Amino acid sequence: MSAWTAAMEQLEAASRVAKVPRDVLARLREPERTIEVRVPVRMDNGTIRLFHGYRVQHSNARGPYKGGIRFHPNVDMDEVRALAFWMTMKCAVAGIPFGGAKGGVTVDPKTLSVGELERLSRAYVRALGSNIGPHVDVPAPDVNTNPQIMAWMVEEWRKMQNAECKMQNVDEWRAAFTGKPIAMGGSRGREQATGFGGIVVLREVLRAIGKKLGVPTRGATVVIQGFGNVGYWAARAAADAGFRVIGLSDSRGGIVVSERRGGVHPLPRAGMKPAPTRGDESLNPALVFDCKKENGMLAGCYCVGTVCDATPRHGRVSNEQLLTTPCDVLIPAALEGVITGPIARRIRAKFVLELANGPTTPEGEAALRKRGIPVVPDVLANSGGVTTSYFEWFQNIRGERWSEEVVLAKLARLLQKQTREILALATRKRCTFRDAAFALALERLVASMRA
Repeated sequence: MSAWTAAMEQLEAASRVAKVPRDVLARLREPERTIEVRVPVRMDNGTIRLFHGYRVQHSNARGPYKGGIRFHPNVDMDEVRALAFWMTMKCAVAGIPFGGAKGGVTVDPKTLSVGELERLSRAYVRALGSNIGPHVDVPAPDVNTNPQIMAWMVEEWRKMQNAECKMQNVDEWRAAFTGKPIAMGGSRGREQATGFGGIVVLREVLRAIGKKLGVPTRGATVVIQGFGNVGYWAARAAADAGFRVIGLSDSRGGIVVSERRGGVHPLPRAGMKPAPTRGDESLNPALVFDCKKENGMLAGCYCVGTVCDATPRHGRVSNEQLLTTPCDVLIPAALEGVITGPIARRIRAKFVLELANGPTTPEGEAALRKRGIPVVPDVLANSGGVTTSYFEWFQNIRGERWSEEVVLAKLARLLQKQTREILALATRKRCTFRDAAFALALERLVASMRA
């Protein structure tokens, strides 16, 4: 099933809960604008290479379009359309005055030099032209993009506006992109916002239903698939909040805390009885991060307490094994579509917190529902990133600078409020958390479209 088809299934399910008017549903079933561009880039060897770029602007009913830009070899129009739709839902769930968009380039950025990456970033912005801007469409980092790439992009956009004398406010250019370096108008707290926000949501969910699920509010075991920006900061925030991080992975594999007589060992193959989890050990995310930087891969960075042991016998697993590790909370924090039906039937977590965009397929969610494993949806769980992007945009527009403490405190209050509202709606409507989150978003979108 394609990502777009999965997104539309979610929309249909939620529309039955929220009783959405047909004309509003019709508007949400199609993006308002799809942009496909060819991006020519001069490579280091002097040749010109053409890249395929995309930007989908799904809805601006609640404000300017908002959504990230990803550089990945699997980027295509279907994926970007789905991600733009989810951004519309996410911004409405978060209660911020943005619509939904998404963009990307079909490229493996790991194969490019720094110079080629910069030229690609700038050329992509030139190709989009007037389709982006502080009051039109505000991009941000996503998979394989970062503050440095946003810096190149916003500089290029500023050059374009200066050339055409379009900027009325001399500092308005800073608000054209979010996720920028602090020195260029980025917001303090933005780097950790998505991961930090996910753990805020997790703690709020556990306060409400942790006892029912048999998951403690402190000391619960957490497994995180994905160790990019989101996964790393989620692991840091989870450890700081008193959770035990017992599994981490990146695209090349992972590590888990497990034991048997004679020492730590990898998880057994499918069908074998798992070894008991240690009662007190937890991975140290900061040390794992440093070890990965030094060694180039995570699978082997077995860091517990203040010591790392990279010997091969220590807890190395595949991503599939990691997803089926026994734990209290499973957090997919990488790419979409990883929790399929077959994987969902083997998951041994008590509930799933989605920090990636669209990590659970409809078949996977149906299998989890049948097994009584709740899913806290991405449109709530990872909305800390876009919420803090709104804070950054707001600061740029108003010429303000907030401290990290102020940003994270504002973020925590908003996420706690939205989480409580969605949990209450799910209880009242007797529906899943995803249907409740989408229903809340749809109610807000209907109000905006009818205003």
